[in-house]
Amino acid sequence: MATEQATFAMGCFWGVEVTFRNTPGVKDAIVGYTGGHTANPTYQEVCSDATGHAEAILVTYDPAEISYEDLLKVFWDNHNPTTLNRQGPDVGTQYRSAIFYHSAAQKAAAETSKAAMAGRFPRPIVTEIVPAAPFYPAEEYHQRYLEKRGLASCHI
Repeated sequence: MATEQATFAMGCFWGVEVTFRNTPGVKDAIVGYTGGHTANPTYQEVCSDATGHAEAILVTYDPAEISYEDLLKVFWDNHNPTTLNRQGPDVGTQYRSAIFYHSAAQKAAAETSKAAMAGRFPRPIVTEIVPAAPFYPAEEYHQRYLEKRGLASCHI
């Protein structure tokens, strides 16, 4: 089985992790930080807005079972891509909406899907589409956070 990776930022990563882990074809989902300028940031550093990182999810998937386009549908359907640096009650650049592409094909698919989604929302989409940057896994206590606490969802 040849797997591929996809990286998304769509607010608090706890609920996002559950959403992707429950998506058929997804083999793994790791929460972490990406898109910033600091190596190996801590959660506290990311929350300070000083690192430039977003809370993100690194998804490993089997393209024979789920397409990147279907992962993009999960992305668009599970957050508000029209709020700048905010998802629900969470505010800050670490909660921004972003697609971090790993290939030219992912970039093209992301841009096509963003254009297709534009008419679905009453406000402009602010989602960034940028090259995948180094991904730093979050601290262990953030991995499977809701699952460890017996919670089914967050506020996404």
